[in-house]
Amino acid sequence: MTLSSTALRLDGKLCADALLETLKTTVADLAQNGKRIPQLVVIQVGADPASSVYVKKKKQTAEGIGMRSEIISLADDVAQSVLLDTIQRLNDDEAVDGILVQLPLPKHLDESAVLESISPTKDVDGFHPFNVGRLGAGLSPYALPCTPAGMMNLLDFYKIEIAGKHAVIVGRSNIVGKPMAQLLLKAHATVTICHSRTKNIEDFLKQADILVLAVGMPQAFKGEQLKKGAVVLDVGINRLPNGKLVGDADY
Repeated sequence: MTLSSTALRLDGKLCADALLETLKTTVADLAQNGKRIPQLVVIQVGADPASSVYVKKKKQTAEGIGMRSEIISLADDVAQSVLLDTIQRLNDDEAVDGILVQLPLPKHLDESAVLESISPTKDVDGFHPFNVGRLGAGLSPYALPCTPAGMMNLLDFYKIEIAGKHAVIVGRSNIVGKPMAQLLLKAHATVTICHSRTKNIEDFLKQADILVLAVGMPQAFKGEQLKKGAVVLDVGINRLPNGKLVGDADY
């Protein structure tokens, strides 16, 4: 039994388009009032095809709402010192509001050191320990990790009640699972985190009012494992042998 094709499909694109229109108005108001237009700078190390697609899309989206955007491309053998100097220059540039280093980085680079070198106030990914710590303490970071923030926006867009609900997250990554748990806790959900080594995971799935799938197990979760009316947010991205991209849920 797969997830029901007659279930309400949460349309992420519809939610995103509405948000982008709001942001476009905000940026236009800044320009109309003679204020500085925000600028996003994305640093890409190497020319990984998937990363290049993501970077190009980020630039297009920023420019589509009227923001300024720049891509800094560095060779895949760039020295750590050169990358850190580049980030520091952007930290010091008052015209730059957001810095994003596209991940993953080549293995010779220290990812933690790179992310920690970004000013917390310009860390648009929300990965700096300062922002992670504020989120964990129930405070407002300068920026939220994008995927969890997007899921919270989606729940709000569809007026899905969170307070008092049991949210089960499958996946414990620093990028999705852990920050999503913090955001749901802040919204007064009861949160359980499961992962690839959780025993009897089906017992937790059946309790979920809200289920977040972010573990990287292609089409592993079926409708028969869930309670009726559960809300499923599937952010798993998996490529099958035939090249098809699928999520963690079997629809």
